[in-house]
Amino acid sequence: MLPDDASILSLRDANQRFYEAFGSLDMAQMDTVWEQSERALCVHPGWQPIVGWPDIRRSWQGIFNGAALMHFNIHYVNIALEGNCGFVTCIESITSVVEGQAQGFGVLATNIFVRSGGDWLVMAHHASPRL
Repeated sequence: MLPDDASILSLRDANQRFYEAFGSLDMAQMDTVWEQSERALCVHPGWQPIVGWPDIRRSWQGIFNGAALMHFNIHYVNIALEGNCGFVTCIESITSVVEGQAQGFGVLATNIFVRSGGDWLVMAHHASPRL
């Protein structure tokens, strides 16, 4: 059975909320988009995998503390749904200011969402440098 348009749009919106939280450097907003469990997984570009929400949260807080600006342009979004799991792959074109230095770079990302109480929550974010 193919997913309906409403499910795809709702997952696309959840992915957008993740990038809005990231771009706003707002930890309270990031708290609302993640599944806060021990099975949560995050791989920032060039980092070792981080498992479990408490450690993932600390990683985001460190990134947010070091950044003055984070702007995303999301391209080539591909969405797949299977039951209560959603998979979004995309390219993140990022402009940031970290420690006073402007940077621009691209990242290939996969975001895995789980449906919880009608909402999609990030269970895994894996980002690697775009070659």
